[in-house]
Amino acid sequence: MNEFAGKVALVTGGSSGIGKAAAIAFAKAGASVVIGARGEQRGLAAVEEIREAGGNAIFVPADVSNAVDVERLVATTVETFGRLDFAVNNASNAEGSIGLLAEMTEEDFDSSMSTNLKSVWLGMKYQIRQMLAQEPRGGAIVNTSSANGLGGCPHASLYAAAKAGILALSKSAAWEYAGQGIRINALVPGAFRTPMLEDSIDRAAAGDPEAKLAVEARWKSMIAAGRIGDPAEAGAAILWLCSDASSYVVGHSMIVDGGLTSLWR
Repeated sequence: MNEFAGKVALVTGGSSGIGKAAAIAFAKAGASVVIGARGEQRGLAAVEEIREAGGNAIFVPADVSNAVDVERLVATTVETFGRLDFAVNNASNAEGSIGLLAEMTEEDFDSSMSTNLKSVWLGMKYQIRQMLAQEPRGGAIVNTSSANGLGGCPHASLYAAAKAGILALSKSAAWEYAGQGIRINALVPGAFRTPMLEDSIDRAAAGDPEAKLAVEARWKSMIAAGRIGDPAEAGAAILWLCSDASSYVVGHSMIVDGGLTSLWR
């Protein structure tokens, strides 16, 4: 897609999983990419992978639940590449948000909301300010929610609540800024072969290799496509949401789940 040549994309949580897949997709399409994440080793490895493939990318360490870090992340993007055309708010963490609701602590709640929801609000806050200030102004933002955010999720109520909040934030912001040239949408991924899903399967299997195969088989049985998704497929969906081909797509929750939720949505 030549339309991405000379453009700049910022991806939070871009060091692994869907975020990394999105960063690679942007780079392959010709955009300069900024990866923001906490893990420096994985972030630098993702940047090296992109560069070895001929792309242009940098890594900026950032805790995206911290306003100072997010503001610095956007500022560094602009200082390095001159502007910000696309932003993907993808950073997420299910740790500390798994368990029965009445057994969760106030600290668990605050941590889950900060990591999974506040981070998206902070990202949009500073990304939108930049997109409005630059010339020509405008851009596209994609926020990563989850199929868990479409309804209840037993034993993961805090995570589901945060991911549902992302959908509401995205739709509200889409209305506020579409008229000023900023398109905002949400990606709603199902089961993808990411470190987060692998950790979930490992926990369910209690480290037993045979049990792990059984857990994965149960996942596949719930998906119409009969398989767990490749993160590159989610990356392609994000790229489309940022492309001119989706110019009339605003405030949309794009479900990419192989049919996982198709029976109840």
